[in-house]
Amino acid sequence: MDAFSSSLSKLAPPTVTLPNSRTISTHPGPSHAPHRSISSVRMESKPQTSTTTTSKTKPPTSNIQIPSLTVSSSIRAKKKAETTVTTRIFDTLNDFINNSVDPPLRPAFDPRFVLSGNFAPVDELPPTDCEVIQGSLPSCLDGAYVRNGPNPQYQPRGPYHLFDGDGMLHSLRISQGRATLCSRFVKTYKYTTEQSIGSPVVPSFFSSFSSMPACLARGALYAARVIIGHYNPAKGIGLANTSLALFGNRLYALGESDLPYAVRLTPNGDIETLDRHDFDGKLLANMTAHPKIDPDSGEAFAFRYGLIRPFLTYFNFDADGNKHSDVPILSMARPSFVHDFAITKNYALFPDIQMEIKPMKMILKGGSPMILNPAKVPRIGVIPRYANNDSEMRWFDMPGFNPVHVVNAWEEDDGNAIVMLAPNIISIEHALERLDLIHGMMERVRMDLKTGLVTRQPISSRNLDFAVLNPAYLAKKNRYVYSGVGEPLPKISGVVKLDVSKGEFQECTVGSRMYGPGCYGGEPFFVAKAPQNPEAEEDDGFLLTYVHNENTGESRFLVMDAKSPNLDIVATVKLPQRIPYGFHGLFVKESELNKL
Repeated sequence: MDAFSSSLSKLAPPTVTLPNSRTISTHPGPSHAPHRSISSVRMESKPQTSTTTTSKTKPPTSNIQIPSLTVSSSIRAKKKAETTVTTRIFDTLNDFINNSVDPPLRPAFDPRFVLSGNFAPVDELPPTDCEVIQGSLPSCLDGAYVRNGPNPQYQPRGPYHLFDGDGMLHSLRISQGRATLCSRFVKTYKYTTEQSIGSPVVPSFFSSFSSMPACLARGALYAARVIIGHYNPAKGIGLANTSLALFGNRLYALGESDLPYAVRLTPNGDIETLDRHDFDGKLLANMTAHPKIDPDSGEAFAFRYGLIRPFLTYFNFDADGNKHSDVPILSMARPSFVHDFAITKNYALFPDIQMEIKPMKMILKGGSPMILNPAKVPRIGVIPRYANNDSEMRWFDMPGFNPVHVVNAWEEDDGNAIVMLAPNIISIEHALERLDLIHGMMERVRMDLKTGLVTRQPISSRNLDFAVLNPAYLAKKNRYVYSGVGEPLPKISGVVKLDVSKGEFQECTVGSRMYGPGCYGGEPFFVAKAPQNPEAEEDDGFLLTYVHNENTGESRFLVMDAKSPNLDIVATVKLPQRIPYGFHGLFVKESELNKL
């Protein structure tokens, strides 16, 4: 969520170091356009490999294929000449909007700040061998750790928000104790179209509409591109930059503004984008970046939210990846920001927080379309897992409870009560612009389905988010949670292990590892040592994450012992390229990779 560090809110530093060791001056010019000094600078060179990737097996015909750019040489030359002229015209108009229409950039939307340090994008990296510099990689890590995150293809020419970057997957393929790193863009329709044209086309959702004049100007420019055939929004506008999910023998790169993009890993560790997947025409609109996969049945549960009624729609997939019918949640009265949810054995739970979507506010007044409604009482909706409609939807009021991510949920008292774990985001109004000002308070919420009584218990006072558990315990009662420590968010300075079975007023932190001065990681991921052993303890496994050292400019892959009190480091892999801070990832076993 799927921001920027506190350092981004300071005044402009004298220099900014970009990839490939390029340094530029950042002395601000006129206050109306402080980004002019870098408007013509590219943060990354051309990708090192071909612009499109295809599957060895033809995907189902109902799914939307990545556009082919292969044409005859004469037609290609003519199209390139035409595109170059029109692209220059549109770029000139876009620069005019950036320099003369936009209001002065706030730090949250100034690319000099947002893309500084390890938030800056990197080039694609083909499969490259890595060196294990500490310990050894455990034998159970036979597969690939893949993490998603934003990585803009082009240097932003105007306002930019971290959430607006093109999706890039960073995969560490592990086999017999050896590791291979590969970084590839998700070849979305937006990415391939903009790459072929040579400049950005789609306005950034979070940052392009900074004022009514800018909103109207960028809207008109985008409409003109659509009319002349530069872009077809029906083929997707999403970035696929938030997370990944594995179900139905397919691996998907996800972003909640579009359909999933199916990807695969080749035997040598490369990453290929296969298609924009619509599940045989049954998924016509966007889907959450946080589907929940039942570890026992293999079913996947998901939803989408939108600007028109129904504002929330729930659906699920069977173990083979076949989508079932939509269930519109008509009791959701207004468009709300629903980023994540939870499932139990018999229910699905939807947080309805105080962040609402107001597109007219964006058009008339400018700024983000997501705003805080202080008069709204947050609530959680509970619906039967296999409901055909929302007639059995129950809403439980939760004053002051605004979770963006959900860790887990389960049932107690013979199914008469539901418990949910989630970090409550305090000062939720800062969730888009000032993540350094928010605080994630991990809470356990209990809802009595008979009496309607709600009880809440804080689990930790630390600033926590990007929390995970042993995936085998999803939708079941779990004891351990592993969470990133935000000091401040979105940077993760370490990871803590929480024992959520402890009672009220008891210290729940039972393990901790801080990465050290200037070192920051991301969301951890838990991998069990013996996933097929029913007698294995819940915390008997390893935590995986990428960590970057801002003092040396180097990135590492860490494997930590999830059972030890100090989360001892079992192995460290030196990475051949910097890994920018990102969002969510997962580990895919070799046996699963072979089925993709």
